[in-house]
Amino acid sequence: MGTTGTAEALTAAGIGAGDEVVVPSYATPDAAEAVRRAGAVPVFADIDPDSLCLDPASVAATLTLRAAAVMPVHLFGRRADLAGLRAVADRRGLLVIEYEPYEPHEPYEPPAATDENARRRRANAAYLNARLRGVVTPAAGPGIEHSYRTYVVRIPGNGRPDRDAFARALRARGVRCHVPVQTPVHRLPAHRRDLWLAETERAADQCLALPADAALTPRELHHVVAVCNALGGLVPEAA
Repeated sequence: MGTTGTAEALTAAGIGAGDEVVVPSYATPDAAEAVRRAGAVPVFADIDPDSLCLDPASVAATLTLRAAAVMPVHLFGRRADLAGLRAVADRRGLLVIEYEPYEPHEPYEPPAATDENARRRRANAAYLNARLRGVVTPAAGPGIEHSYRTYVVRIPGNGRPDRDAFARALRARGVRCHVPVQTPVHRLPAHRRDLWLAETERAADQCLALPADAALTPRELHHVVAVCNALGGLVPEAA
């Protein structure tokens, strides 16, 4: 469901004025906007550092007597911890309404090609996971569902200058990349809140999306690895 459909689902569930819906701040603003369209108030919780999706413990800590629902956002092809979030919601009798955003940097895929493209993306991601050095690759392993709609790594360091310098160096060497979430939603003017979400802020400073889409050739994948590894993960800002 998009923003309009999600707002309608909230309204149909009886959620509206005076109600609060917990959403992630590390995401597009669409989920928060859907809550506002329904007349309710978005409340922001922190994310799990591995999945980059809502953290059940943080959600539990944000709940007030006005809480009516929890809205996990499935991000970059990684699924939120629905079991953990439902456990938190069930203790309070809250609804869980999932939201899967449109990711503007993701190439369009005709429905008939979706399964094959997903297989190729996973293969490309596995190649990058095994070979990239100096960056933190997406968590992978048994029990982790990830389609790698967007391949997001972390550039560790002392904050935004390291990640942004690394991105500029990649682009200068012909590797396309983008910052997947430029500004957490709770710091946008339309949704501004005076709160500190540590993992959200850290992800906003460190995360970078690298190419791993199905159309990449083996040569292009090798180039991504060679350029990233040659930079050594961190690129200090020029004095």
